[in-house]
Amino acid sequence: MPDTQNGRVAVYLDFDNIVLSWYDRVHGRNSFARDRQRIAEDPTGSEVAERLREAMIDVGAIIDYASSFGTLVLTRAYADWSAPVNAEYRSQLVSRAVDLVQLFPAAAYAKNGADIRLAVDAVEDMFRLDDLTHVVIVAGDSDYVPLAQRCKRLGRYVVGVGVAGSTAKSLTAACDEFASYDALPGIEILERKNERADTKAPKRSRGTAPQESGATKPEGGPRADVASGLEAAEDPEATRRRADIESVEADEALEAAADPDAASDDPEIAVTGLLIRALWLSQDKDDSGWLYSSAVKQQMRRMDPSFNEKTLGFRSFSDFLKSRSDVAELEESGHERLVRLRDRA
Repeated sequence: MPDTQNGRVAVYLDFDNIVLSWYDRVHGRNSFARDRQRIAEDPTGSEVAERLREAMIDVGAIIDYASSFGTLVLTRAYADWSAPVNAEYRSQLVSRAVDLVQLFPAAAYAKNGADIRLAVDAVEDMFRLDDLTHVVIVAGDSDYVPLAQRCKRLGRYVVGVGVAGSTAKSLTAACDEFASYDALPGIEILERKNERADTKAPKRSRGTAPQESGATKPEGGPRADVASGLEAAEDPEATRRRADIESVEADEALEAAADPDAASDDPEIAVTGLLIRALWLSQDKDDSGWLYSSAVKQQMRRMDPSFNEKTLGFRSFSDFLKSRSDVAELEESGHERLVRLRDRA
């Protein structure tokens, strides 16, 4: 496999393909075909909007995965952006510097010919950009098999990304490496997502513990501290609650890693989520678990070029990692600094 430290990556997304495939994966086979008319007529209707929200694609997870192979030279998404099912993604894609290619439906059944336009652009880019080392094709259609084979013949490492159950086996075989969208770091397993929806409990606010009815908080001072210490010693439940409070920030960071947009209003949690996603992606390529901290920092900068530990108040990246000891383990031996994701099982 080509060097991922200095790789030059081009990403091509057949956006209609991946969005519709995920919609069917979430709601059942052929669900989009059944719902197409309702979505076209009233995409803001409560039931339709909810179904679209449940089947939203995490574009960031795909782009972050692609960045683990090297520097993103270009990223293009092909779709009819006037369609309601795609229009919701425009701001998300633009924020990740994705070039949106407009394709209008050329037939009554709404096929937009993305496969031909995408393939032509990809081949042209390979001849125009000699330094490209990786080509990432986000689709599941067997129409892309000739493109994958041509990219390999031209010396590029081909990575495919598609939705499980909707990806042609021939496309998987034609790629050097293939990843299921369902299994990308940060994408929740459908069963777990459904369980969460059924048993969703109110979130605790950061740094606070659940209060029992009738409980009063002791007044401040040394005597109050001693009293609370004795109470904790006599009450194992109080000790357990304190441990829960200390882990709230780490849990929120894990949620931020799975859904980066959810924690965008809290920089501390957002940057911890960024670290977790970088470790997830890097460890997928190294079974040993331990990674060079410099490689992790490079991956974080690929995912978020604005990341800088010094603006966060840390002298070095090692100091930043030490401050995140609840989610990352740091091992320093001589000049080597190794890091891995802490096991929270």
